[in-house]
Amino acid sequence: AQSEKMPFSEGFGFSRRQISSYSIGEESNWEDGDVIRSELIQIIADENPHLYQRDVERIVNTVFDEIVEAMARGDRVELRGFGAFSVKSRDARIGRNPRTGDAVAVEAKAVPFFKTGKLLRDRLNGQEG
Repeated sequence: AQSEKMPFSEGFGFSRRQISSYSIGEESNWEDGDVIRSELIQIIADENPHLYQRDVERIVNTVFDEIVEAMARGDRVELRGFGAFSVKSRDARIGRNPRTGDAVAVEAKAVPFFKTGKLLRDRLNGQEG
């Protein structure tokens, strides 16, 4: 029932079992293997009935927003065991138009970069970390 749920500010309540049931390399509720933000929110909300869905949505959005904001500042974001998000700079260069073969100036730009953590790499390769 709705009244049995507690707001997220009183605790997240994720058990190790709940988190590991959606870990990389294990069966999940995701039919095609791809997950969009709303599905992630729904899965977390279903696994944590004491949390309101709107609070789960706020938590997920806050995590993603903080990662984006940190990267926009040029900071590195590390999630132990999962990986690290960072920003790499690409120098300006001369590229080629694939259709015509003409030389094209490509401006310098910043691009997002993700480096997997050891635990994630091990799980993807069938090893327990």
